[in-house]
Amino acid sequence: FSNADVLLVQQTSRKVHREKHRMEAFVRFQLSKDGLYYCIIQPDFNVLPLITNHFEKRYADQRWLIYDSRRHYGIYYDLEKITEVSMNFSDDLHNKENLKEIIDEKEELYQTLWRQYFSSVNIVARKNMKLHIQHMPKRYWRWLTEKQSGLNGEY
Repeated sequence: FSNADVLLVQQTSRKVHREKHRMEAFVRFQLSKDGLYYCIIQPDFNVLPLITNHFEKRYADQRWLIYDSRRHYGIYYDLEKITEVSMNFSDDLHNKENLKEIIDEKEELYQTLWRQYFSSVNIVARKNMKLHIQHMPKRYWRWLTEKQSGLNGEY
C-alpha cells in the first residue's frame, strides 16, 4: 500500500486476526469444583469479542469462562447466553496453591494425561525448536497445560 495509514491498518488487522486464531487454538480450560470450565488468557489485542462465537458453538454443552487478565474482563457462557463479566484477580491467580483450592480433584489427572500425550507424540529426532516457537510462541507457554509441571510439581 502506498498510504502509510492504510498499511498500518492492514498490518494491525493481520496481527489481530493471527491473535484471534491463536487464542482459539491455545485456550486450555480447567474444570473448577463447581463444574465451570475456565481459562485465563493474556492476548496482545482485545480478541474476546472475536472468539466468543467459536467457543459458544464448540462448547455449547458446557458452562465456561474465558478471562483476559490483561484487560480484567471475561466472557461467561451459562448454556444459554454469553455475558461479559468484570473481575479483578491478583497477579497470583495462577499460583499452584490457589489453583488446588478451586479446581476439580480430577483435573490434575486430565492435565497429566494431556502432558503425557503431548510428550508421546513428539519425535525427539525431529525436534525443531525454531519451528515450534514459530507456531507456538513462548509468550503463550505460561497458560498451556503441556508446558507446565503438574500441581504437585511433576511433569
